[in-house]
Amino acid sequence: KETKPRGVEFVGINTRDPDRSPAKAFEKRFGVEYPSFYDPSGKLMLRFPKGSLNPQAIPSTLVIDREGKIAARALTPLNYTKMRKMIDPLLAEK
Repeated sequence: KETKPRGVEFVGINTRDPDRSPAKAFEKRFGVEYPSFYDPSGKLMLRFPKGSLNPQAIPSTLVIDREGKIAARALTPLNYTKMRKMIDPLLAEK
């Protein structure tokens, strides 16, 4: 909500759970409001550039810049502060 007016959007991909129940419970527990895609086969992950995501490193975060290029990535869970350190440099760009 805080960054949406500045063009930042979030999307989730659930790629490990054999059914949707754990992901739905996670979204409810943490108040996740961004769209999330259910991808148990990992087909969506394969659409990212080779080496940008590691199926064993869940959760992973990619930050995509205004030109559609990967600007930053994290292969570990992130808190608010770490996430802001990843997106703030992009927000500062004109």
